[in-house]
Amino acid sequence: MARSLTSAALLLLLLVAPPADAQTAGRKFLRGLAGMTTAFLEVPGNMVAETRTRGAGVGIPFGFAKGLGMIIPRVFVGVWDFLSAPFPAPAGFKPILEPEFPWGYFEGEASSPPPPPPPPPRKRTRTH
Repeated sequence: MARSLTSAALLLLLLVAPPADAQTAGRKFLRGLAGMTTAFLEVPGNMVAETRTRGAGVGIPFGFAKGLGMIIPRVFVGVWDFLSAPFPAPAGFKPILEPEFPWGYFEGEASSPPPPPPPPPRKRTRTH
């Protein structure tokens, strides 16, 4: 029984596997399934992305907090993608969240923009 389920799952993946970077209903369905089941990857993924951008001292704690905050949106968007997979909404089956899949952080697909530069130092004026 387990072997036939595994075979059926692999066959389904092969049938709905789109060409590279093509957005299809099958890819949207799998994206939704991945979002609902692997949202926990947001925590280490954001830690990796923020560490790449800001360095370990800021990236690890900031990425941890950001990852915790992104778990719920990833699950909700996953449910949306899963249920609305047959319909091209948003247009062209485009992903709502970046990276498209939760493991995309580890592949370098998305990271936070670099922090803004610090403001220039103010010149002190003497008053008499």
